Amino acid sequence: MDADVIVVGAGISGALVAEKLASTGAKVLILEAGPRVDRGPAITRFYDALVKVPECAYPNAGYAPHPRSDNVDFYYVQTGPDKFRSTYLRQVGGTTWHWLGTYLRLVPDDFRLATRFGRGVDWPIDYASLEPWYGMAEREIGVAGDSAQDLGSPRSSPYPMPEIPPTFLDPTIAQGFDGTPYEVRSTPQGRNSVVRDDRPPCCGNNSCIPICPIQAKYDATVHVARAEKAGAKLIAQAVVHHIEVGRDGRIAAVRYKHPDGSDHRVTARTFILAAHAVEIPKLLLISRGNNAPHGVANSSDQVGRNLMDHPVQLSWALVRDPVFPYRGPLSTSGVENTRAGDWRATRPSFRIEIGNDGWSWPTGAPITEAQALAGKGLRGEALKKALYERTARQVRFGTLTEQLPDPANRITPDPAQRDQLGIPRPRIAYRIDDYTKAGLAEARAIHEAAFKRLGATEISHKADNHFQGAGHVMGTARMGSDAKSGVVDADLRAFDHANLFIEGSAVFPTAGAANPTLTIAALALRSVDAIRRSLVS
Repeated sequence: MDADVIVVGAGISGALVAEKLASTGAKVLILEAGPRVDRGPAITRFYDALVKVPECAYPNAGYAPHPRSDNVDFYYVQTGPDKFRSTYLRQVGGTTWHWLGTYLRLVPDDFRLATRFGRGVDWPIDYASLEPWYGMAEREIGVAGDSAQDLGSPRSSPYPMPEIPPTFLDPTIAQGFDGTPYEVRSTPQGRNSVVRDDRPPCCGNNSCIPICPIQAKYDATVHVARAEKAGAKLIAQAVVHHIEVGRDGRIAAVRYKHPDGSDHRVTARTFILAAHAVEIPKLLLISRGNNAPHGVANSSDQVGRNLMDHPVQLSWALVRDPVFPYRGPLSTSGVENTRAGDWRATRPSFRIEIGNDGWSWPTGAPITEAQALAGKGLRGEALKKALYERTARQVRFGTLTEQLPDPANRITPDPAQRDQLGIPRPRIAYRIDDYTKAGLAEARAIHEAAFKRLGATEISHKADNHFQGAGHVMGTARMGSDAKSGVVDADLRAFDHANLFIEGSAVFPTAGAANPTLTIAALALRSVDAIRRSLVS
């Protein structure tokens, strides 16, 4: 055996599991398709980028390509009817390099959507069984939050750090919700509010997406480093392209390629796929063979299906007085009590994010503002004054909307289009249904009313067919109660292969409306005991 455990992917779930296993003496090998990232040069790439999308700070290697927010079709092969707009990174630390840092729990009803509302499916676990692991994940990552606030998810332990202070903008914009049922609350953050873990507190940089320049915001390289210190070995630029299944149904080996095209084979007792909800199903399906004729772990025909995101309703406006956006983390407050209610039978759960980033997401401001003002003939001090006056009053809401699992929304390997190493690119069929559209419409109405209460002008909304991706790729290898309904069980073990585990948001049966990173981490930590048992079975 080359290792006791092979972990494919060095994002948050892979890093957490690798560190916990290595710390108990297991021989762990981590295979990461992308490169290691040096923060200094990455910051420089961000500063120098003409198009400052979430991926601009990072290399987009031909041997391990990823989609770009300004050109998702650079990598995806889209078949519609709607465009899938969410992206991810392939590098050591994964997408946590450019995640926002919002660290919310799901609410209890998210685990019983079918039972409570006749929608979607139920999870094979409930909130109570995951709650202690939520607390552990908050301590592992280091979460800043207000433990006294009710966000709809009962707690048995406090946040390990006090909340990130609200920006000047937050209480001002909260006035737009005064007298309504919508409660503005502090958003829990996966970033330091005090010195912790040898990392500084947040100092208000407004570049959380794409990069925190001081690592106040958590990223998975923290746990990658801990795993390596505990004895795990990491091989970067190792693109896994095939999973070998033995005659006994157990995974025998995985094969990976280096950028030069050289092919390598490694073996272990237990294998863990933690390579993101797009790359995992693609890998499982391209690994068809005599002992896995429909793809690995796919006797249920659920691999690649039920692709979900949190389609985002963006709305923006100018308020009367300066609120000074573009300071602090990109969001520090939001409305969370829209995530639970009996109305989920007819429209979805959603959460309203109050942005501290002005109009940068919907319009590309302030660069586009400067271009527009210059086009009107303004120059020099007049241009500067006008730009300051407008950008100081920009406000933005982004409502993240629940999407139901739909087996027709799926990822498959494209039969024709391949990357530099000859590996198929992901082919995506995707649409949002009327249920989700009802949530987007409700969000627009709430946004409009709040803006009007604030006396805002230049109110704008993205239309249904221009919804944004949240970067929350979920589903495609979901948990289920049996091998007919799911790919993995409640311990994240594949029904078809006793020594294969799948981590990350791919296993989510439903999406809820909470940003998924905390649930990814909690599920990963919960799975460690089952993985340990697999090593001696």
